[in-house]
Amino acid sequence: MRIRSPRRTLLRAGVLGAAVLLVIGIGGATSPVLAANPGGSGDDSGVPTDQPLPPYTIFNPPLAPALVNGVATTVTQGTHDHAGFIIEVPPNWNGDLVMWAHGFRGGGFELRVTPPDFNLRQKFLNEGFAWAASSYAGNGYDIRTGVLTTKDLADLFATTNSRPHRTYIAGVSMGGHIIGRSLEQYPGFYAGALPMCGVLGDQELFDYFLDFNLVAQDLAGVSAYPIPTNYLTAFVPQMKSTLGTGSISVFSPQPTNALGQQWRDIMINRSGGARPGSAPAFAFWQNFLFSLSTPAVPPSPDDTTAMRPGQIATNLTTRYEPNSPVDVNKTILRVRPENVVQRVLPFLTQVPKIQGRPLVPVVTLHGLGDLFVPFANEEQYAQDAAKNHQSDLVVQRAIRTINHCEFAPSEAGAAWDDLVNWVVNHQRPAGDDVLDPATVADPNFGCRFTDPAAYNNPPPVPNPSTRKLFPACPAA
Repeated sequence: MRIRSPRRTLLRAGVLGAAVLLVIGIGGATSPVLAANPGGSGDDSGVPTDQPLPPYTIFNPPLAPALVNGVATTVTQGTHDHAGFIIEVPPNWNGDLVMWAHGFRGGGFELRVTPPDFNLRQKFLNEGFAWAASSYAGNGYDIRTGVLTTKDLADLFATTNSRPHRTYIAGVSMGGHIIGRSLEQYPGFYAGALPMCGVLGDQELFDYFLDFNLVAQDLAGVSAYPIPTNYLTAFVPQMKSTLGTGSISVFSPQPTNALGQQWRDIMINRSGGARPGSAPAFAFWQNFLFSLSTPAVPPSPDDTTAMRPGQIATNLTTRYEPNSPVDVNKTILRVRPENVVQRVLPFLTQVPKIQGRPLVPVVTLHGLGDLFVPFANEEQYAQDAAKNHQSDLVVQRAIRTINHCEFAPSEAGAAWDDLVNWVVNHQRPAGDDVLDPATVADPNFGCRFTDPAAYNNPPPVPNPSTRKLFPACPAA
């Protein structure tokens, strides 16, 4: 498989997150480990599979083995199918494996391998699970290479260690898109899944990014699409001034006029509907979401969807609410997908669809106020699963945070324990009803699975904590 080398991931004429520093990942340690580079034969790329595809390099510094009851784990690192990898096996291995799917890494040419976050690495090992993580064979928003290289690494584990009794898959952000598609690409291969802050609404994420700009432009009376190179300096300040959002903050999130309020309310609805924390969340994310559309280089017809996923975005059938004081549904610019074929293909593409057919237990976590990968992704996945009569296999949990992938180890750990118990003992855990608007809008929504201890003592990453932008939950 030949992976094109992305220059940058663009939204139409804009970049998806050169500044995406919020994607979860932990760098490796520098202690000596067991190194391995299996599989040096070539493939149809002409490059040996134990080497990255040009112009990529792999950053995979030695990871010090962890200790489990005072005994060191076995760490194996190397390159397989053009991707860097880490495998770690505890001394008391229970025979099960966890594949870790990392999030978006931008469009650079350095492939990084990182262990599971939220203290899950140590938790997996303490409980007897081996884990493995791939850098993927390419960067950009390339779900295809993430799905394939993660499965290839699981197969490598089976040949170099022992075939696992069960293989789970967990991960964050873009890794959630990889997880959702992996379950459908390889039905029955994975025993259960834990996508956190995941892009489970697949292509609709890029429709949402498109909406953020088109609705703002429409209400502000600005014509700036396709996005020009001077968008942030010449157009965005004018739009924020007209919409009364230039001075909003998480502590004072109310726009100063009706146009700005309509824009904010439309985007709250597009991101998952009325829910706790939505007003400060909009203020928190406004500038960042504008920055995602800034063009890095002129778009080219040769850009892959991994380089520029915005080429599949559309708002042709989107209905915007509230539709007053401006009739946005009548006045907004309607944009067809630039790449219609990639939008509709059912196959494993760089930005593929997720049908909502997991076939195995899935537990998800999502921040209520995350507007980078908004809570609507959970609602979209729940709707898809319901259409396919798979709702009994999906449990979703809302966490009262605004930053991207802002989970406490206790929250991620509880979700993991409940997933394993579900898979092994067939006991379906509790979750939140994400499809009932009244439930989601309740002031206490998200309290059930948000760790109250993290409210006053939030975990150190990511920084800053946004938990106190929500009122404290009532005592249990």
